Amino acid sequence: MQRWGTTGTVTGNGNNSGFNGDRMLRRWYTTSCCLCCHVRTGTIILGIWYMLINAVVLLILLTALNDPVQYHYHLTSSELGTDLDVMDDANMCIAAAISLLMILICGMATYGAYKQHAAWIIPFFCYQIFDFALNTLVAISVVVYPNTIQDYLQQLPGTFPYKEDLMSTNNMCLVLAVLLFVGCILAFKAYLIACVWNCYRYVSGRSTTEVLVYVTTNDTTVLLPPYEEAVAIPPKDPPPQYISA
Repeated sequence: MQRWGTTGTVTGNGNNSGFNGDRMLRRWYTTSCCLCCHVRTGTIILGIWYMLINAVVLLILLTALNDPVQYHYHLTSSELGTDLDVMDDANMCIAAAISLLMILICGMATYGAYKQHAAWIIPFFCYQIFDFALNTLVAISVVVYPNTIQDYLQQLPGTFPYKEDLMSTNNMCLVLAVLLFVGCILAFKAYLIACVWNCYRYVSGRSTTEVLVYVTTNDTTVLLPPYEEAVAIPPKDPPPQYISA
């Protein structure tokens, strides 16, 4: 047990471990992302990018639901028509609902980062965690069941480009290539998760910390007048004396 005076800062090993954990979290915390912009700006750009992608997907699905005959023609005439033709109206409605929900979640994150509302960023952060977990499961399945890559290649249509070349490649090389590709995706997604989390910490820290700024620049509000002006202000008249009845 260690104690430093009456206001000891170290009370035991448990507090030391907690302090080390908090110091590690602070070491990973930063307010910049991609070495060029603030985490708020990065979160806003990321939210807008996800909204655009899901808006394009939603537009394609709504077009397919509006004109299913033309949609069926384009699928059957394409190279991947044998796989995509199985998508019926019910599945397209579900996909359209998911795209609409994603647009809402990304819009909330963009608005929360712009208006500095930390609670609005949480749904988008949870989606990122869920997406990262799914990609991690894909990488684990490739390691545990390496033959699934060959099975997937066999299910591709014959008109798929470079199918024969991929089928003739060594299975171990395919597994390493897929793991490398998935690993790069996971690293990139982890970095985006860290950026959004740092944005959440930044916004929540600004909303919970109430600091009065007395010395400000020209583009901010001055809360107190300078000392010379405060001295030049004439004193107020004292209140009248109390006279008992």
